[in-house]
Amino acid sequence: MSVDSVQIAKIAVLNPRKDIRTSLSTVSERDGLAIYEFEVNSDKAVIPDPISLQWKIPAVNVKGVWKPTTDFAKRIQADWELENMESRISIDAPVINLYGHDDSNVLTFACSNAINKLEMNARLREEDNCFYCHISFFSECAKPLRNFKARIYLDYRRLHFSTALKEVSEWWKSLENLKPAYVPEIAKKPLYSTWYQFHQDLDQEVLLEECKLARNLGYEVVIIDDGWQTSDSNRGYDYTGDWRPERIPDMADYVAKLQAVGMKVALWYSVPFCGKKSIAYQKFKGKFLTENHRWAPVFDPRFPEVREYLIDIYAEALSQWKLDGFKLDFIDDFKRYADTPLNKENGRDYASINEAVDRLLTDVMNTLKRINPEVFIEFRQKYTGPAMRKYGNMFRAFDCPGDPTMNRVRIADIKMLCGSTAVHSDMVTWHEEEPLEVAALHMMNTFFGVPQLSVMLQNTPASHMRMIAFFTGYWNTYSKVLLEGAFTPTAPLANYPVLQCRKDGYTIIGIYEPHLVKISDPDPNIHLLNAQLSDSIVIHCAESYGRYSRLIYDCTGNVWAEDEILLNQGVISMPVPPCGIVQLEQL
Repeated sequence: MSVDSVQIAKIAVLNPRKDIRTSLSTVSERDGLAIYEFEVNSDKAVIPDPISLQWKIPAVNVKGVWKPTTDFAKRIQADWELENMESRISIDAPVINLYGHDDSNVLTFACSNAINKLEMNARLREEDNCFYCHISFFSECAKPLRNFKARIYLDYRRLHFSTALKEVSEWWKSLENLKPAYVPEIAKKPLYSTWYQFHQDLDQEVLLEECKLARNLGYEVVIIDDGWQTSDSNRGYDYTGDWRPERIPDMADYVAKLQAVGMKVALWYSVPFCGKKSIAYQKFKGKFLTENHRWAPVFDPRFPEVREYLIDIYAEALSQWKLDGFKLDFIDDFKRYADTPLNKENGRDYASINEAVDRLLTDVMNTLKRINPEVFIEFRQKYTGPAMRKYGNMFRAFDCPGDPTMNRVRIADIKMLCGSTAVHSDMVTWHEEEPLEVAALHMMNTFFGVPQLSVMLQNTPASHMRMIAFFTGYWNTYSKVLLEGAFTPTAPLANYPVLQCRKDGYTIIGIYEPHLVKISDPDPNIHLLNAQLSDSIVIHCAESYGRYSRLIYDCTGNVWAEDEILLNQGVISMPVPPCGIVQLEQL
């Protein structure tokens, strides 16, 4: 392989073909933040071989490597480990962060190309103790091209790592082809989901009663998940694709009943799947990305008639059933499979799957907004990248039933990159014998996103109902702080044991492990969430901040203690019940 190496800020462009010219030019470079433009040109349209941008940095004060969906795996990787991170329209986001032992940013690098497939990584080479970073293009190029441009973002500034990530999100938002969708207020309201309690065995009367109870607890939205479209309850997708309300035949009337109790209503759709027992399967035979998926054949969105069919399904449901929103699921299964042809032939008007998905979802959002400008659309990890913000206004943590720690981590990971797009928890669920304080832990781990609940309320003990009501009421009262406040997570490798939001004179701190919480430059109102089973929390004041009133609640909303406290310089231990809340107000 011949190597065409261009050096700007020590970045090498590795290009295996002499008939393709590459360049890397500086767009801006100041105070540790640099943006470059990478350009590829050819005299005739060709499909390029993979081209990589590569550079290295010394492994100095690097504790771990943050990627958008690595969950608990934020450690340093050696250069002989694992596959590269893949980013494309419906998987991940094109950004990686190296963070220090003090949670500082060591290097954040990102790319403007959020639609087409990229491969990225930052791994340690033991021979010289340096991190070798790269962004690789064209590993999946479907069409010949003569010109290609992308911008590369490198941030070496000593910021908090979360600030560096949030600034990448702002940079993406400034790009013309990555403008986020409008976020209606209803997208920021607590939500009841049918999935973990009903699965496909939906019962209209039981669900109606659940929605009445949920609304009284402070929930304003219900997502009717898988099962409404079929009487089959085998947890499969054989009947997807037709989307006829077999289990709820008078859907418009049922939606109206749910709305009458004060709930906005959304339906679940598995967008790519077309089950072999559906009528649509026969109609679209030969227009699938694959028929060998483990669940169901996958529609090929490169066919205009496939896109039109899917758009019409959602538009008709919105118009005829008067829905308020949609849960559009499994977008990440729009991808290349072993038997997928990569070309623009036989009726396909796109060669690129990713570009066809962009067209499909753009047309879906535009069509639905013309019918209802306030429509909300939920997507879930891993399709929560900057391109997906154009079509969805609710991003949900990937499924983690019964796992509050994972829920917290996934919320935080989405939140740092999603800007004003509403970030939602996965649905909270627990065993019917779960002790009160442990059930409360499930709730408290959702507080820095929008809570979603999937508990059979009609069978929930009174104590647990009081807890749900108290926490949901608290969240609704302080939602603007929790959703819009300056968000600071700590210690990625320790799964964010302390989370903080600040806005409009309020600081809310979630404490999930027995960590010392540092207080400096305090707001007039400080809330400490004891999201653990311990009976105390410990804070350290950088200076003396004077007298505060103190109100302590237990997890069911009972006042546990009420007094005053001096926030003097040094360490202060506070008694607080498990999963209790301390509210401090400056006097």
